[in-house]
Amino acid sequence: MKIHNKKKFLSFLKFKRDFQKYGLEKARSYELILHWLNNRLSRNQFLVLSGIIVGCSAGLAGVILKTLVHNIHHFITTKVHFEYQILFYIIFPFLGIVLTTSIVLTIFKGQDRKGIGAILYEIAQNSSIVSSVKMYSQIVQSAVTVGLGGSAGLESPIAVTGSAIGSNFAQTYRLSYKERTLLLAAGATAGIASAFNAPIAGIMFAFEILLTGVVFTDFIPLVVAAVCGSLLSRILLQEDVLFRFYTREAFNYKNVPYYLILGIFTGLYARYFVVISQKVEHFIKGLKISRLRKAMFGGAILSLLCVLFPPLFGEGYDTVKAFTNGNTHQIIENSFFRYFEIKEITIIIFLIFVLLLKAFATSFTIFSGGNGGNFAPSLFAGGTVGYLFAIICQQIGFTDVPVTNLVLVGMAGAMSGVMYAPLTAIFLIAESSFGYDLFIPLMIVSIISYLMAKWFSPISPELKTLADQGKIFTNKHDKNLLFSLKTEDFIDRYSQAINENAPITELFELVKHGDKNIFAIIDDKKTLRGILTLDDIRPYLFTNDDASVTIVQIMKAPPAIIHPENQPLEILQTFDDTGVWNLPVVDQNNIFIGFISKSTILMSYRQLLKEYSE
Repeated sequence: MKIHNKKKFLSFLKFKRDFQKYGLEKARSYELILHWLNNRLSRNQFLVLSGIIVGCSAGLAGVILKTLVHNIHHFITTKVHFEYQILFYIIFPFLGIVLTTSIVLTIFKGQDRKGIGAILYEIAQNSSIVSSVKMYSQIVQSAVTVGLGGSAGLESPIAVTGSAIGSNFAQTYRLSYKERTLLLAAGATAGIASAFNAPIAGIMFAFEILLTGVVFTDFIPLVVAAVCGSLLSRILLQEDVLFRFYTREAFNYKNVPYYLILGIFTGLYARYFVVISQKVEHFIKGLKISRLRKAMFGGAILSLLCVLFPPLFGEGYDTVKAFTNGNTHQIIENSFFRYFEIKEITIIIFLIFVLLLKAFATSFTIFSGGNGGNFAPSLFAGGTVGYLFAIICQQIGFTDVPVTNLVLVGMAGAMSGVMYAPLTAIFLIAESSFGYDLFIPLMIVSIISYLMAKWFSPISPELKTLADQGKIFTNKHDKNLLFSLKTEDFIDRYSQAINENAPITELFELVKHGDKNIFAIIDDKKTLRGILTLDDIRPYLFTNDDASVTIVQIMKAPPAIIHPENQPLEILQTFDDTGVWNLPVVDQNNIFIGFISKSTILMSYRQLLKEYSE
């Protein structure tokens, strides 16, 4: 009993200390309660509670963003006659990108790191610490971009927002890196679950994309967060806002050839989409104009595309729903193609143009200054590929073509190839269409498309640059640990150096009173001239003919030079190639900075491996 009372008293003292530390002026009452609970609950219990809070917060953010954008779209597309819609398509997409860029420059000081790559960067390079600004900046920017017609998706901004919520929650309650990463992923999971009302897809998204290379045994907070986000979406979002498909055909094994061919088509289109995105990004980055002018340029192109082909306006989910409901003619009637006789060939030509131009519309939206992601564009394009393939098969003369099923599995196929996330795509479509009996065709199309994408590029092109630079984790766990190390931490800036013109006796004194076994030889400007080791100096230590030997005569060139920007993985490879244990570090002007030791890097690696294994 006394021990129990003593524990309660110590817990009270700890709570009192936290109360005094956070104070009423700096902490809200619920934060004080959570700090107290953090001290009283076990780690797993507090993580589950954290998953609920983060999941609800991220899910609510997703619901608000989806509702806001849907209402804007609904007004433009249903409350205005076609003649006036042209004005909307001319003005609003342009205005959306320009306004987003202006907001970034003025309110957010030009900080516009966006997309899934931004989350992965924070996990690998910033200890999963995401700026608190991202808890609302992504909502504001993507609402303006997509709400006014940007041809992109809201899911990536929602995921970034959720990850920021999870990370900042973990920072507030001083959780460790692994717990912080887990809650970051939980926030993104809840965001995706709320966007699609698909909790399993949200969990798959976390494991396939966000937690690549990060080992976790505790994923209950992810499940809890996904459930919370999905429930909020189901309760608060209107039926027409939900990503839901209610019409589909039963799976028939005789239709497998359709799915095999569709898998190839979606894989080819995914590659086309990715290549166009890369080329547009490179083109826009190469423009020697201000960011605002880039936004105006990209906005003008997007507006032109939306005027010619209205399905490119916004996310495009309504168009895909029209495919599954058999309302394709309504899509044509809202465009200039309504002035032509609407036949099957007219629909085919129209959809081919839409598919080809969707990659351009999305790329100019994102890279010219808008904010959005590739979730919705890949789903829209995949559904369009599936519908186009179905009506072409019908025109050729095939009967009993499963049109709706081809639209649904086409979405999964394109998303797998673009996002490199086949499991996310499979469960997303299965949950959104209640089509669990479609798992076989979903797996066929998604895996074919994914394997084709991997054949073209083993790593998602969107993330390849960051992966090559070691700025994000990959599925190679050992390299991930090395990438998380910082070269700056290993440089011995107190290394011993001596001027090349100094007498040899001064070098002997340095050896006598110093504690290093390697020395840098520098000139008057501290430029590295060479190095010496104890083995190089030892033959001259006990001779009496000091005057006949100079430092310049016995110094040698280093086997390799290290620069501060080199990654630990590169440095270890250099150590292996040279067979030495110490190398000098210089800046771009060859000014000596210090030495770096192979043993120091290996010791840090072992320590990090131990922490990850606990």
